[in-house]
Amino acid sequence: VQLVESGGGLVQPGGSLRLSCAASGLTFSRYVMSWYRQAPGKAREFVARITSGIGATNYADSVKGRFTISRDNAKNTVYLQMNSLKPEDTAVYYCNGIAAFGPPGNYWGQGTQVTVSS
Repeated sequence: VQLVESGGGLVQPGGSLRLSCAASGLTFSRYVMSWYRQAPGKAREFVARITSGIGATNYADSVKGRFTISRDNAKNTVYLQMNSLKPEDTAVYYCNGIAAFGPPGNYWGQGTQVTVSS
């Protein structure tokens, strides 16, 4: 199983980025997919989640209204559209997949760096 994030980079405050997480080796549609982030010296924190099935979403309060999580089951990919970025969004962003049903599974990607700075 592999989760591979991409799309990180350096962006100015107020800018946008779209992160992608491509999954392989698992039945993607069975998995609840989430994004987490970890800033230097801080614990990893939840950012957004999208369920399997109907694709219900929920967000951390700090990103609500600015970030949007989505998934394309045909492409085995989950996305995080990040708008109105702030310096405090600077972190390594990680993709996570947890099996919603069937055989258990809990997988992490390697992370992608997002830096918001002028």
